[in-house]
Amino acid sequence: MAPTVSANEPHYTITTDATYAPFTFQDKNSQYVGIEQDMMKAIAKREGFTYTMKPMSFNSAAQLVSNGQADGIIAGMSITPERRQVYDFSTPYYKTGVAWIVKKDSKIKSLEDLKGQTVALKTGTAASEYGLSLQAKYGFKVKYFNDTDTMYNDVAVGNSAATFEDMPVIQYAIKNGMKLKVMNPNQPGNAGSYGFAVEKHKNKALLTAFNRGFAAIKKDGTYDKIVAKYLGASQATFSGTKADNETVFGILKSNQQALVSGLWQTIELTVIAIVLASIWGILLGVMGVSQMAWVRGLSTTIIYIFRGLPLMVLAFFIYIGLPGLTGVKIPAFTAGIVTLILNEGAYTGAFVRGGFEAVDRGQMEAARSLGLPYGKAMRRVIMPQGLRIMVPSFINQFIITLKDTSILSAIGLLELTQTGSLIVARNSQGFRVWAIIAIVYLILITLLTWLSRWVENKMTMQ
Repeated sequence: MAPTVSANEPHYTITTDATYAPFTFQDKNSQYVGIEQDMMKAIAKREGFTYTMKPMSFNSAAQLVSNGQADGIIAGMSITPERRQVYDFSTPYYKTGVAWIVKKDSKIKSLEDLKGQTVALKTGTAASEYGLSLQAKYGFKVKYFNDTDTMYNDVAVGNSAATFEDMPVIQYAIKNGMKLKVMNPNQPGNAGSYGFAVEKHKNKALLTAFNRGFAAIKKDGTYDKIVAKYLGASQATFSGTKADNETVFGILKSNQQALVSGLWQTIELTVIAIVLASIWGILLGVMGVSQMAWVRGLSTTIIYIFRGLPLMVLAFFIYIGLPGLTGVKIPAFTAGIVTLILNEGAYTGAFVRGGFEAVDRGQMEAARSLGLPYGKAMRRVIMPQGLRIMVPSFINQFIITLKDTSILSAIGLLELTQTGSLIVARNSQGFRVWAIIAIVYLILITLLTWLSRWVENKMTMQ
C-alpha cells in the first residue's frame, strides 16, 4: 500500500476509509487502489517521503489523526468550518456535492415523500450532516452506519427509504451494480471539496509536501489521468468479471487470498485471546474466592467494570482514547488482543468464581480436617472439581470470543468481517459475500466446539 520505507526519507502514518470507492477501495487483487491512493503515491514519490496507509472506518481514521496517533487522513473528507477547528486542510483535491438516493424501484419521488420514513446516514460524514440538516423540514427519521456499503444495502433491501451520499461515490457504486438511483443527479446539494487533513498546528512539513506535490501532478496532467482512470472504468477493471462476482464459486475463487488472510487474522486473534483471557479469568476467579476480603473485592470490581463495558467501546478506549491521554501509540493488533483479554477474561472470571463456589462446602471442610492449608485444599480438591463443572462455560466463552473478533474491524483489524466489508464495497454482492462469511464462521465455531468437547471428554475420563 505504500512505498518502501527508507531511513533517509520522512515516513508518515496516514489513515483512510477503505470502503469508499472510487477514492479508496480494495481491488480484485486485494490491493488498495482509488483516486486518493494513486494520488498519494504520486505525491509521495515526487516529494520524497514514504508512508504507511491504515484503512479503517471513517470515524476511527479521523480520530487517530485528531489525537496524534496518525499523521494525516485522506478519506473523502469534506472541508467544513467545524473540521477546520480540529484539522489543518490541504489544497482541495476534489469538488463534490451530495446526492439523495433511493432503491431502484422506489415509489418515492421527492423529499416530501420521506415524511415519517427512515433515512440511512454514515456517521461523521458531510453527507450525513447535510441529510440531518433536512430532517426537521421533511420529517424523516434517521439511523446511522459506520461503513458505506452497509448503508447502501440497507436502502437497497428497503429497510431505509433513502440515504445521502457524495455524488461521485454513489455514482461509482451504481455503475458497479448497486441497485439504487440518484434523485438529484443535476442538482447536488451542499457542494464542497475534499481535502487531505492533519492535526491542527501539527505536521506542517507533511501538509506542505502534499500541497506542493498536488500542485505538480495537477500541472503535468497526472491528476486528471488518475481521476479519469477510476471514473471511466468498467466494473471488470477493478472488481473482476461477472463470473468473478455473481456466483459464490466466482467470489471464492477471485477473493481467495483476501479471505484466507482475513480468516488467518481471525484465528490468530481468537487463539491468543482464548489462551490469555482464560489465564486472566482463572486468576480473577481464584481471587474471587480468596480468604482476604480486599482481594475478593478487587476481583469483583475488575469483573464488574470490564463485563459492563461494551466490547466496541472498550476497543475504542484502548486504541484511541488511551494513546490520546498518554501519547503512547498502541498497535491495532495489540489493542484488539488487550480488549478481548479484558472483556472475555471478566466473563471467564465470573463463571470460574461461580464454579469454585458450586463445589460442595463439605469438600473444603474435609480437606481442612485432614490438615491441608487453605491454599493447598483449593489447588488439590476444590479447583479440579470446579474446573470440571466449568467446562461447558469455557466452551461457550471460546465461541463468544471467536465471534467477538468481528467487532475489532472497527479499529482497522483486517479480520474476516472487515475482509467481507472490503469485498462487498468493491463488488456490491452483499448477499453472496455475507453468506460466505457466515458459513466460514459456522465452520470455525463447529470445529472449536468439537475440539472443546473432545477436551471435555478427556477430562471426564480422568
